[in-house]
Amino acid sequence: MNYCTDIRSIFNTLGVPLPSEEPKGFEVFSPVDGRLLGQVAASSQAQVSAAVAVAHQRFLAWRAVPAPKRGELLRAFGETVRQHKEPLGRLITLETGKILQEGLGEVQEVIDICEFALGLSRQLYGLSIASERPEHKLLETWHPMGVVGIISAFNFPMAVFAWNAALALVCGNTLIWKPSEKAALSAMALSGLLLQSARNMGLDEHGLVAVAQGESVTGKALVDHPDVKLISATGSSAMGRSVAMACAPTFKRTLLELGGNNAAIVCPSANLELVVRGVVFSAAGTAGQRCTSLRRLLVHRSVYADLLKSLLKVYGSLPVGDPLKEGVLVGPLIDQAAFDAMQKALKQAKDMGATVHFGERLTLGDAKAFYVRPAIVEFDAQKGPMLQETFAPILYMTAYDDFDVAIAMNNAAAHGLSSSVFTQDLREAEVFTSALGSDCGIANVNIGTSGAEIGGAFGGEKETGGGRESGSDTWKAYMRRATNTVNYGTSLPLAQGIKFDL
Repeated sequence: MNYCTDIRSIFNTLGVPLPSEEPKGFEVFSPVDGRLLGQVAASSQAQVSAAVAVAHQRFLAWRAVPAPKRGELLRAFGETVRQHKEPLGRLITLETGKILQEGLGEVQEVIDICEFALGLSRQLYGLSIASERPEHKLLETWHPMGVVGIISAFNFPMAVFAWNAALALVCGNTLIWKPSEKAALSAMALSGLLLQSARNMGLDEHGLVAVAQGESVTGKALVDHPDVKLISATGSSAMGRSVAMACAPTFKRTLLELGGNNAAIVCPSANLELVVRGVVFSAAGTAGQRCTSLRRLLVHRSVYADLLKSLLKVYGSLPVGDPLKEGVLVGPLIDQAAFDAMQKALKQAKDMGATVHFGERLTLGDAKAFYVRPAIVEFDAQKGPMLQETFAPILYMTAYDDFDVAIAMNNAAAHGLSSSVFTQDLREAEVFTSALGSDCGIANVNIGTSGAEIGGAFGGEKETGGGRESGSDTWKAYMRRATNTVNYGTSLPLAQGIKFDL
């Protein structure tokens, strides 16, 4: 295959082979400078079916391996990733345009979830339930499901897979991974290290994880296969909707973690220095291409002017450029489609009377690279593109007067992923995180909307899909539950006192 020198060097360092056969699929370009990174062969429907068949056969044996032993694989995988953190972080930057520190941070998430899964391997607890019948025991037990299909997006090309894979594997499942075609090389590298870890442990690597490369046709082949028991899909709401509809006829389980149109409320008592730091990272970090990126800023009218002044000053001097260079905080958009969507949203806002600050394209590097200055858009009310998710660094600002109205504005979005409030008022903080407050899966206080930790369940409500990835008790999504009644007596009493004498 035609891989650039950087990619060959990274894969050589990792000890993961690059496929050598001629490609028949698609090209992967770097958003950093527009150059071709490699050509990756797409998986045919027959290849997906064959991979699922192998994964199913491997599952039949893997489910019988004691969970703590399965946890040892995740421990070994995490250590292997730790040893190669720098080249993996660099690969993420080359393929997605994230600044290097964010790429390294994503690799750290892979390591962290492996450690979480290792501990979890000894904590896959069921329940012992009091039975109403004498000399009976009632239990709740958890069992592996089978083959798990993972569909991931470009913006977190390694972490999202790891969130799913670490838990699914330790629960006794096997995996087929369909990554974004924009991050195909990251998938090859990370899955290669997982298989390498299995080999080094003396485990049979075949069928534990396979990568199905390609576009929507590849994903459809995975979703439609009857031996895939769960589809965990991370991406846009439109993608999630199509996955849910495809799974519905056979009631196939889905775990959907989709888009977000996230808001932060700034109250009169807020520490504005803290607000600026939290807002800028959440809104401009990753060039606004996180599902948890801050897109709506709801500011109390009494502090609106001061906060706007501070934000404009910071935004005007934000270091935008080559994400591999030290000191750069904002890298490029992933491609021209992302740039076009951003400009369309800004034009729509202008046409509706909004004041647009920044948002222009910057001439940096190759013409195929799309660098922009993150935009701030002032609206007199929440409307138009402010209620639509645009995967780009656009921060919409509007003023409010009443806290209850601000909460209603936060909840007015179709998505329900992440949210935050900046306040020193205990009542406002408690209301926001209560049933009366934010309707999102993530509700933060005095911190931005992005930057979740692996210990908590990650996901949201409404058009965010309702699924949860990563920590807490998310492991239950990758298992099937069984209720067991054990009669250790010599009679057979029936439940609810029913008499049925022969």
